[in-house]
Amino acid sequence: MSEDRDDAQRTGTARPRRPGATRAALAALSGLIAGFCALAVAELAAALVRPEAGPVTAVGSAVIDRTPPAVRDFAVRNFGTADKLVLQLGILVLLALFAMAIGVLALRHRRMGSAAVLVFGLVGAVAAAGRPEGMPADALPSVVGAAVAVAVLYLLAGRLVSSPGPAAGERDEGANGGFDRRGFVVAATATAAASAGVGLLGRRLTSSVQAGASASRHDLVLPAPRSAAPAVPAGADLRIRGLSPFITPNQDFYRVDTALVVPRVDAGTWRLRIHGRGVARPVTVGLHDLLRREALERDITLTCVSNEVGGPLVGNARWLGVRLAGLLRDAGVRPPSEGGPADQIVARSVDGMTIGTPVEAVMDGRDAMLAFGMNGEPLPFEHGFPVRMVVPGLYGYVSACKWIEDIELTTFAAYDAYWVRRSWAQQAPVKTESRIDTPRPLASPKAGTVPVAGVAWAQHRGISGVEVRVDGGKWHPARLAAADTRDTWRQWVWEWPATSGRHTLEVRATDGTGATQTGVRTGTVPDGATGWHSVTVDVR
Repeated sequence: MSEDRDDAQRTGTARPRRPGATRAALAALSGLIAGFCALAVAELAAALVRPEAGPVTAVGSAVIDRTPPAVRDFAVRNFGTADKLVLQLGILVLLALFAMAIGVLALRHRRMGSAAVLVFGLVGAVAAAGRPEGMPADALPSVVGAAVAVAVLYLLAGRLVSSPGPAAGERDEGANGGFDRRGFVVAATATAAASAGVGLLGRRLTSSVQAGASASRHDLVLPAPRSAAPAVPAGADLRIRGLSPFITPNQDFYRVDTALVVPRVDAGTWRLRIHGRGVARPVTVGLHDLLRREALERDITLTCVSNEVGGPLVGNARWLGVRLAGLLRDAGVRPPSEGGPADQIVARSVDGMTIGTPVEAVMDGRDAMLAFGMNGEPLPFEHGFPVRMVVPGLYGYVSACKWIEDIELTTFAAYDAYWVRRSWAQQAPVKTESRIDTPRPLASPKAGTVPVAGVAWAQHRGISGVEVRVDGGKWHPARLAAADTRDTWRQWVWEWPATSGRHTLEVRATDGTGATQTGVRTGTVPDGATGWHSVTVDVR
């Protein structure tokens, strides 16, 4: 053997790979191709059922449903609105690894490999049909995809174990593990190409289905508000470099939800049902019914309960919609303060999300609305088109149901909404918070006057003061921008006489009731983070 090795080194030729290693590599490839085929066929089937029924989306949604709050907060904190993309990529990577392993298994035990594929198909089917909004038909894409993958894997694995007779001039490797290389290459190439075509067809069908929803949004003409929002006061936006604008553009507005596929609902077919305890006259309304009602326009800041101290999950927009309290009154609903039997509104989204909101908060006179407009245009799909709830003063997970389709009147004792079942509080008014936008952490401003600026919010209470201190010293009052309403955030700035060296800046706010923001640091669970935001900078 040493002579053979020396000959190979002298001639510069490598020893041929063992046929077994070649088959194992191709078996892994066959598993990948079968998995790709399964996803492509499932994509086509999901286009005929509904996009949310696709196996990757279904499994991803099931993972989100079972994710502990601490893990969810970690994902939002580190990946922001890309958290869902990261999850989908992670699922695809795991599927690829499992598919390769199943391909290698099928090389020796084709039936066991096929059974493993069916198990994965069953997982996808159960995940799709088992979600709160799931239907029996949602299992179809995963089942069909798995069945096709079994056939593909069986075909390709068969090409790897066959041993055809040698052609003239070819060495017979049958006894040493020979296989039909040409047949495998042809079958694998044809299958991969067909899968790509099927997947492309599925995407086109999905796009054509969604085109109707997009057209309905494009064609929607928003009504002029009967109750228009007051003009933003001069001086409400300090226009300081690095400071968040007073009105957050739609494309920059934060998005936190559990929808892996953004629902695209056709405005023409959308309906909202109002029913439950204390509803004397159950009603079902469409979008055009809402458009005929008196339109309300207001500037309202929304905040996510997952927002860490100093975090970005807060934004201010001009919303257009109708008063939710008016709709409830028309249905005969009375708040608990007037003897009504229901103290909770359970809003349901088309994607199965449930959000519980206090009836009293919706009907106490604040500008709670069913919104269909955002910053002068129809709601973007990502933010709830065609209709969503907006209730000032409450965190989004207990007030801001997107893609809403059902409102049920019940009690907090009788029903726990989605996030309450996952360790969050039943009721969660927004806490007084403030944030330093500029200078940024680890910035290096020059010594001298440095504007320290940011935003503060305490929706439905307003902001009456903001203070800044340096290195734990004396608190200095900041200059407040002009106030819009008590439901919007407020900009502030303090002109800091900065000296050279490393310094830590802290901020705290006082709300309209006179209560000052606490400096005690707590996490977001169960009802929102607390603490003073701080920024460390190096002054040159």
